[in-house]
Amino acid sequence: MAATIELKYYNSFWLKKIKTITDVVNSSPTFSSQSGTTITINPSLPATEMNVGQKVVIEYGTNDRYVGHIVERVNGADFVVDPEPTPAITNVTSFELGPIDDFTNIPKAYTGNVANDWYIEESRIRGGYNNTTVDFGVKAYAVDEVKQGETRVNAMIYSGVYNSRTGVNETNQFSVAKDITKAVDPAYNSIQKLYAEDGNLIIFQEDKVSRALIDKDAIYSAEGGGTVTTANLVIGQIVPYAGEFGISTEPESFAVYGYRKYFADRKRNAILRLSRDGIEEISRYGMTDFFRDELASLGSSTVGKIIGGYDIHTKKYDISILQNGQFSGSTPADEVGTYKTLSFDESTKGWTSFYTYAPDFIASLGNSFYSFKNGKVYRHYDSSVNRGQFYDEPFPSSVTFIFNPNVSMSKTFKTVNYEGSTAWEAQITTDSDTTERLLGIRPYEFSTSLTEMQNNFIASNIFIKKENKYFANILNAQPAKAGEVVFGDQISGLKGFVAEVTFSTAAGTQDKELFAVSTEYVESSY
Repeated sequence: MAATIELKYYNSFWLKKIKTITDVVNSSPTFSSQSGTTITINPSLPATEMNVGQKVVIEYGTNDRYVGHIVERVNGADFVVDPEPTPAITNVTSFELGPIDDFTNIPKAYTGNVANDWYIEESRIRGGYNNTTVDFGVKAYAVDEVKQGETRVNAMIYSGVYNSRTGVNETNQFSVAKDITKAVDPAYNSIQKLYAEDGNLIIFQEDKVSRALIDKDAIYSAEGGGTVTTANLVIGQIVPYAGEFGISTEPESFAVYGYRKYFADRKRNAILRLSRDGIEEISRYGMTDFFRDELASLGSSTVGKIIGGYDIHTKKYDISILQNGQFSGSTPADEVGTYKTLSFDESTKGWTSFYTYAPDFIASLGNSFYSFKNGKVYRHYDSSVNRGQFYDEPFPSSVTFIFNPNVSMSKTFKTVNYEGSTAWEAQITTDSDTTERLLGIRPYEFSTSLTEMQNNFIASNIFIKKENKYFANILNAQPAKAGEVVFGDQISGLKGFVAEVTFSTAAGTQDKELFAVSTEYVESSY
């Protein structure tokens, strides 16, 4: 093997270092011992037969085989290898030193006299000032001192053009001779999402949203007026949107419908919409506290996730806040309590519903809404599947109401009434009595027999159907209050300032409707 010459240039001098690699020959010495990564052989080998980068092949033990390389020459008998032999080498049946085929550590372990190993040559004749320079000769390649790649998280780069009509495809060409990069303000951190819309490119950084002109530029007059002109420029001027909002590290929360773009900003505990009038915080529509608490509890970006998508079927933006990112539960029920999935409706300007599913990804295609879970695709709103069934598992559905008329008055809530389908059950509590009252699973058809109706009501506390509406009396089971003579389930009603009623259906129940809910109450005192 030819010797390698290290070459450095300092001012007008060449500095050369030779013999950093010596020729080696295949050798089969005898193994002596191993101490960590140091191996001792016998007999000792001269430098011409062992050097850094040389391949080491050892067969030992019970079908154990080690293949490594010398990373340091200690002396004629000892050398250091990488990786460390595991298990330790014993009962060697074959030990071989091969040729040099790994140049990673060369010339790390050259053992010559470093001070005497360098040779200095003048590059100018007689070493005189401005004398003729000795010809450097042909350079086969240039060495870049910085071998590490550079990541510019706030910059964009574009390739050559693609033209399917003429067959030109330069998408794999990034010419350094052209100005093909464009950077945004690094103070707003990395670029997380790019979205092309008409003649603009929308740039989502962690802490800012901007737009850039595509294939055109804006020229401003002396008076400050702007004129858009065409220019030989792929990415034109970058103009930020008003507001200190970004997409954080949640590009998965992005969704678009028409001219509206939706996304989440975890750092500011906000869900946002970008439309023709700029950025608006839609999480403030009655849900400020909810999103503040939920997004703040996500922790680092490597733990929680925010998945967003537009539901084309119902015209709503759905978002799922996943506290643990990806889940490993065997069934969807294992994940309940670790996520919050809900939807925003533009028509009501509010968040209309919570859902019992935690998707990996959600999207719309045509007029159908899909979600992805564990590598499978599920279509929502399928008429052949119950509405409360997600990912092949049924879940119950519920609606919660707050009864709080005459807020400063103490009340006795006597009944709960509703209009809708059968098979609804209700649970009611008040601020004074938190014991849940179950108002029957099945409706009771109205009977002309008062005794029969009362017996069924007292026994089951069920809803009674009358004139296509359902009503149920509330039995008070709380302990006696001071001064009360008759109490408990002997009187009807539940006392309190405010009552909370939750209507629900059993898991797997087909579509049920609920049009209106009401209560009858009277003023009471304690």
